[in-house]
Amino acid sequence: MEQLNKIEIRGNVGNVNILKVGGTRVAHFSVATNFAYKDRNGEPVIETTWHNVTAWEGNKGIPSLEIIEKGFPIFVSGRLRIQKYIGGDGTERTSYDVIANIIEKVEANVSPQMI
Repeated sequence: MEQLNKIEIRGNVGNVNILKVGGTRVAHFSVATNFAYKDRNGEPVIETTWHNVTAWEGNKGIPSLEIIEKGFPIFVSGRLRIQKYIGGDGTERTSYDVIANIIEKVEANVSPQMI
């Protein structure tokens, strides 16, 4: 049986932190995606989800991290990594991260469609 762990996101870049690890740069950044719908009263609602992304410069689909700029639309393709850890208050927490293998700048920001 073939297994698949793939996620694709198109949204706007939030906070960006680029570090150097050994001789390679790695970016940790967030991407906001919006989902639009109408509630029971017919009022429009936009639900924003923030995704944490990690990208290593030099991967085949990531030649440069320079395209990752706060506020700009971006396409990210990669795999989902889920990690459990104990928070500072002693409670168990879960982190969902996208490990990118393709990053592309998107020319036009697409508005979410109302369902």
